[in-house]
This record gives sequence, C-alpha cells and structure tokens, in this order.
Amino acid sequence: MEYNVEKIRADFPGLDREFYGHPMVYLDNTATSQTPRVVVDEIDRMYYNHKANVHRGVSSISQEATDCQEETRRRVKEWIGAGSIEEVIFTRGTTESINLVAASFGQRFKAGDEVILTVMEHHSNIVPWQLLAMRTGITLRVVPLNADRSTLDLDAYRSLFNDRTVMASFCHVSNVLGTVNPVAEMIAIAHTHGVPVLVDGAQAVPHMRVDVGALDADFYAFSSHKVYGPTGIGVLYGKRALLESMPPYQGGGEMIGTVSFEGSTWADLPFKFEAGTPDFVGISAFKKAIDYVDSIGYESIERHENELLAYTTGEMMKIEGMRIFGTAPGKSAVISFLIGDAHHYDIGMLLDKLGIEVRTGHHCAEPLMHALGIEGTVRASIGMYNTREEIDRFIAALKRIAPMLL
Repeated sequence: MEYNVEKIRADFPGLDREFYGHPMVYLDNTATSQTPRVVVDEIDRMYYNHKANVHRGVSSISQEATDCQEETRRRVKEWIGAGSIEEVIFTRGTTESINLVAASFGQRFKAGDEVILTVMEHHSNIVPWQLLAMRTGITLRVVPLNADRSTLDLDAYRSLFNDRTVMASFCHVSNVLGTVNPVAEMIAIAHTHGVPVLVDGAQAVPHMRVDVGALDADFYAFSSHKVYGPTGIGVLYGKRALLESMPPYQGGGEMIGTVSFEGSTWADLPFKFEAGTPDFVGISAFKKAIDYVDSIGYESIERHENELLAYTTGEMMKIEGMRIFGTAPGKSAVISFLIGDAHHYDIGMLLDKLGIEVRTGHHCAEPLMHALGIEGTVRASIGMYNTREEIDRFIAALKRIAPMLL
C-alpha cells in the first residue's frame, strides 16, 4: 500500500501552524510527537461520558471507566509481546518507570554492588541510579563509545561484568545519536552472568516494533507522548516473577490489599505498583494512539522515516561547516548537528525564525556531550508525518543561516 503522508498529516491539526509568517516544520519528534485527532477525541469522550474513578466501584459508570483503562492494558500487552497483563504497569512516563525499578528492585542492592550503564543514557537512566547509589553505596560502571563516536564498545561492556554486577540498564535507541543499540545481544550477555536488564525504550517504540519477549528484557520502559499519545502516561513492562519479588514503589489507595494500623498487605499485580487514582482518561486514549500507529504499520513508517533520514543527511552534508553527530548504520531518524563552531542556541533561534522547530541543548544527555567534546547540539528528529517538502524547507533554512554562522 502506498504511504499517504498527506492523509496522515490531515489527522494532526497541530501541524497546521505558522511562525513568523512561515509554515511550521515540526522536527522535534524525539522530544515529543504531535497527537492525532482520534486520540484527542477519545480524551473528550472519556471526560464527557466515563468520568468516574476506576476499580473498586460498583456503579455502572465506574465499571465503564475501568473497562476502558484495562482494555488499554490488554492492548499494550499484545502490542509489546508481554506474557500477561499483570506484567504491564502504568506510570507517568519512562522516567517514572525507571525510578520505580531503581527504587523498588534496587532495595536488594548493597554497598559494593555494581550497576552497568552506558555513556549514551538520558539523565532519566542515570540520576535514579545515582540516587540509589547515595542510599546504598552501589557503584555505577559506564560503557564507553567506540572510536566512531556513534556505537557502544561491546568489548568494554563484556569486560564490566563481574561477581559484583547486579543490574544493567541501557537505552534501546540513543536520543542524541539515533544509534539503535544491539539490545538483544546485550541482554543475552548480561543473562550469561545472571544479571537482569532494564531497557529504556522511549526512543524505540515510536519507530519500530518492539517485542519484549523476543528481546528477553527483564524490564522495558517507554512513554505514550513520544508515540503520538497523551502526555503523562508511561508503561513499565517487567517479568512477572521479578515484579512479584519487588516491594511497592508508592503507598496509598489502589495498591493495597488490606490496611490496619498494625500493618498492610498489597494488591496483586499490576495494581501493587499503581498507587492512587491513575490517569485513566489518558490511558484509555493511549490505546487509540497504538491503534493509529498499527493502522499505518511500522514497516511503512520505518521505510518513510528512513528515506527522509537518508535524504536529509545527504543534503545537510553538502552545507559548508556542517557537523553531524551519530553515523551508525541503521540509525533511527534523529540528526544531531552543529554548523562550524556556532552555538547550538544561536542555530536553533535562527531556524525558529524561519518556522523550523528543532531542539537545542544537551538533550538530557550531558555525559554523552562530554564524551563528544561539545556542550550541546541542534537536533532534528523526523516523525511519520514529515514530508520531503518540509525537509527541503529545512535544508533551505540551513543554507540561508550557515553563512551567518561561519
């Protein structure tokens, strides 16, 4: 079936903006994606027809709201290849999912234990482990880049495992370099040492089909808002045996079995980790985003994004002074760049005046920036609704501003 990008764009009213008299070119999809009308319509429907607290309610409207939320859980379970719905935990996003694992699973760690991270990690997969280190005395070990400054040194990764290693946690796709890490191989290496693995899938799920069972991931985290869904919704997948062995992350309503002043018991999975009233409206709308992505198909989305990535990269490299960071084969549709020695903020500001919406800064990956020897980059990231015409406007803008910056 032919990829009809104009039909897709018609489903995203947020793309029809102008800035400074120029049609908006939205190339900040790695930070957050735009939202199709069908998702917003579902939010309206939930608020106007099914606004009642979920679970434990005997009223019809509460039952309806509960059914809507739990249908999303069933849909996510199928979508990512989880073994059961009990393995799907709803959170506020990837960040909370990783914090949950570090705070709960990490309670078993002790001084001298080691957790392996990589230099590519987002701060959300660094700081929770640092906080755990402050509480427990664990040590963080870091996998460096290869000489290509685009891929991880897997030999170094293998060498970090020892009798003190208790966890490995790494991103599926780098939010700066676009590198798609060999996570299946990395998980298998960890498992030969009996070490469990958490995968940060925030940048993978929007662009490729993820099967947590095939990967054999112990934990896998991702966010709704990066895959065309509502903000404030995330998923933590965890193997059931591991989740059952973990203490609650937060206490309060919904996660309890019984409560007395002498002690409390916990609800069964997945509710043990879902304290308080969830965003059942956003959770229900997330299902619509999943259905929407599947209606287009990951194979078609990948083909479209990869074609635009190749075209964009080729055209950018013709511009004098262009410096692109991240050149791994098979990378995701992310291009981090600088023009000469110009500051990334200056580049981003000039592009904004021409209607080009990109991201500037360290992208919550300061250690990676240090490894690259820079303070930050401009990042252009492609989504399924971007067009060749938009890329041409982006390239024209770069050609216009580049002489001012060199």
